[in-house]
Amino acid sequence: MDRIKLHDKYFKLFIPNEKIEAAIRQTAGRINNDFRGCTEPPVFLSVLNGSFMFTASLMKYIDFQCELSFVKLSSYCGTASTGQVKQLIGVSDSLRGRRVIIVEDIVDSGKTITEMYAMLKDMGVEDIRVCTLFLKPAAYKGSVSIDYHAMEIGNEFIVGFGLDYDQLGRQYPDIYIVD
Repeated sequence: MDRIKLHDKYFKLFIPNEKIEAAIRQTAGRINNDFRGCTEPPVFLSVLNGSFMFTASLMKYIDFQCELSFVKLSSYCGTASTGQVKQLIGVSDSLRGRRVIIVEDIVDSGKTITEMYAMLKDMGVEDIRVCTLFLKPAAYKGSVSIDYHAMEIGNEFIVGFGLDYDQLGRQYPDIYIVD
């Protein structure tokens, strides 16, 4: 589809699925190179809801033993960040002394990833890496290193491939921007 309507807004095609999948394969290759041969399997910690499609796709290309867990954080309302990060569902497994790869859908201001990083450090995580599908370098104000990003975009508001506009649009395999 070239154009979709979600609530009161129209969105147009921005990034087709083939380009997204190719970027994810390349990102997985970098992660594979860094983690292949680890003595203890790292934990991929997927941030719900937005990263569910990215995580599912990324895991298809990971070629070393690993664990997968989920956490749910929220900082958005509509098309804008609220500036407040709320932990909705916490980490259930002990991660003390472990290596963790945070899997995010998008890193823009950096508030969510900074909060998540601090939470994991407080839990005694030994090594934390950050992997995101989309990075908005112009908007990023955080101090946490973004170790892996599949794609860089501007400050566009995007939907699709797990990202939503007020809970709609996550199911689309492509990425759309406001038309």
